[in-house]
Amino acid sequence: MLHWAKEYESDDEVNTLNYDIRILGRKGFISLNAISDMDYIDDVEEHIDEIITSVNFTTGNTYADFNPKIDKVAAYGIGGLIAGKVLAKAGILAKLGVVLAKFWKIIAVGFIALTAGFRKIFTKKNNQEN
Repeated sequence: MLHWAKEYESDDEVNTLNYDIRILGRKGFISLNAISDMDYIDDVEEHIDEIITSVNFTTGNTYADFNPKIDKVAAYGIGGLIAGKVLAKAGILAKLGVVLAKFWKIIAVGFIALTAGFRKIFTKKNNQEN
């Protein structure tokens, strides 16, 4: 179980609280969010244990039920669970796509030149050996 709080600035007098909760299960996770004014963070933290214990997976699907002999291991760990969401929010992949879209011609020309250079080097070696 993971939980953390984020504070967002707003134009109002009080900033916004976004309290994220991740509860891991055998085949996935449950994501909960508590959103309110920052004034309520003490209330959320006071009741976080009650919130977490109120969530239950069906029989056989809890984190403790994981069986490495038959279950697949997730491609991401806890860090990936957190970072994946952070990267998605930051738009890293979208930004990379924009860069690639802008410079695809330069990248393609560079790749062609590199391939031609390797071909020329290996062709010379083969001709010298014969």
